[in-house]
Amino acid sequence: VKVPTATSKTLDYKRTEKVARIATAMMILGFVLLFAGVIARGISAGRVPWSNMYEFSITGALTFSGAYLLALRKYDLRWLGLLVSVSVLLTLGTAVTALYVPSAPLVPALKSEWLVIHVSTAIISGGVFLLSNVIASAYLYLDRMEAKGERTPWAKRLPDLETLDLLSYRLVAFVFPLWTFSVIAGAIWAESAWGRYWGWDPKETWAFITWVAYAAYLHARVTIGWRGRRAAWLCLFAGSTFLFNYVYVNIWGTGKHTYSGL
Repeated sequence: VKVPTATSKTLDYKRTEKVARIATAMMILGFVLLFAGVIARGISAGRVPWSNMYEFSITGALTFSGAYLLALRKYDLRWLGLLVSVSVLLTLGTAVTALYVPSAPLVPALKSEWLVIHVSTAIISGGVFLLSNVIASAYLYLDRMEAKGERTPWAKRLPDLETLDLLSYRLVAFVFPLWTFSVIAGAIWAESAWGRYWGWDPKETWAFITWVAYAAYLHARVTIGWRGRRAAWLCLFAGSTFLFNYVYVNIWGTGKHTYSGL
């Protein structure tokens, strides 16, 4: 049996560090290129680039990757970049192949300053929620590995369970007020456009369900003391309501929001 020496361990560490730095540099480059693409889309359309599903998706991918890069400044999440980059690529691939529409001026009903306010805050919230879900997923994976007494090479390079648990919570706690504001802004826009603040439109309903789910998550952590596995599963459940609204309700749902492609 070949026993690793101090020299071999040092070389292995340097090798993995080099891979991590290259991967992070590629993520930053991808973020810059995606940012340029979103700006170009806005210039081409002559408006903010988030008025349909295609634009919402590419801008959402931008905020998701941006949130990851910001978190990377404080936490060593470089090996979570694999999950982040795969999620971004799947989102962009779906946007380009299934959701793409040519740039065009806004329909009259969307010509409002509330488009900028309501949708932009929803996009930012979604990006941070998704990052929290990725971290919660990593927590559950690492927790399972440790329970089995196993550590894959990838698991060894993840932050410890306490850090993952705390970061997932902090992200939700940080962005939940913004999501609350987005829901309220949507209601104000609805009153301006349709003469009522709330009509239980499918998209409105699921936005509220997402709000309740994340409120329950925060309540469970702060007042009941949920931590670890239970909190991670509840975080994933809350995130799934957002994704259901984004995918199913946007594409197959009916209601007043369908005209916008959002």
